Amino acid sequence: MIDLNEIEQRLLAGDLISRQEATELARWSDLDELCDVADRVCRHFHGNRIDSCSIVNARSGMCGEDCKWCAQATRHKTGCATYNFLDEEEALRAARINRREGIQRFSLVTSGRTVTDKDLDTFCHIYRRIAEETGLYLCASMGLLDRKGMEKLKEAGVKRYHCNMETSSRLFPTLCSTHTPEDKKQTIRAAREAGLKVCSGGIIGMGETMEDRLDFAFELRELNVDSVPMNILNPIPGTPLEGTPLISEEDIIRTGALWRLIMPRQSIRFAGGRMRLSEPSMRRLLRGGLNGVLMGDMLTTISNTVAEDRNLFESTGWKF
Repeated sequence: MIDLNEIEQRLLAGDLISRQEATELARWSDLDELCDVADRVCRHFHGNRIDSCSIVNARSGMCGEDCKWCAQATRHKTGCATYNFLDEEEALRAARINRREGIQRFSLVTSGRTVTDKDLDTFCHIYRRIAEETGLYLCASMGLLDRKGMEKLKEAGVKRYHCNMETSSRLFPTLCSTHTPEDKKQTIRAAREAGLKVCSGGIIGMGETMEDRLDFAFELRELNVDSVPMNILNPIPGTPLEGTPLISEEDIIRTGALWRLIMPRQSIRFAGGRMRLSEPSMRRLLRGGLNGVLMGDMLTTISNTVAEDRNLFESTGWKF
């Protein structure tokens, strides 16, 4: 039987666990014990300050991709808002609010496979204004960009690029056929080559097994991403996944702890879907391996208020 104490000591010393060890840990019977180890490993590498970020939907709807989970695909009748550009002053207002609230990172997010050079120039102009007026750490999420596009973003003040792998490479083709895991990996490589940090995670609860989640975590570790958002599927009416059964809160907590033990140095952040969890479960996640939170609205769903999150962080020993 695997020795959890020995695993903890190895991780604290800078070692990494194997795929076989992760499989054994996934069967660990005492979930609280597993979470406590994940929490100590997390605090060792990440201290006690929560890694906060926020996003703004800078282009909504009108997406030609066929991702089964997404409200913004044109082939899915979800009634989501559609617009080509968020008003520049509205983007600046959102950035100022984030700065005032003490949120560390801020990102513009666009729907669609990618953005044109002309549209990217428009977004870069907005980023320059945000950088000059707020000094926020800037991130971007604009689809499958090449290195030239990444370099434009970096020159405009962006420091981190977001491109979710979404799920394991084995499962991904069953959920999306219009682009591939390799397309995403190529985008991640382009960001790295341009000197940007990388944020890449995904969604759990889309019909995958725990083995898929472990495979996914090891893929992210191999890609050496810096930040890993963990989203929980919010089955949106009008999408092919609208009738997907919700996974249990225990399953979500266990996944968060396992991801921490697989990726001890990555920032793992609780992102979309957390509104459906009970408060004890959210506290357990924040004392069970997660050290970051995506705050505010989540593109087409709503999250906690900043005030609610501040109380949550304080109750779990995190500084904001």
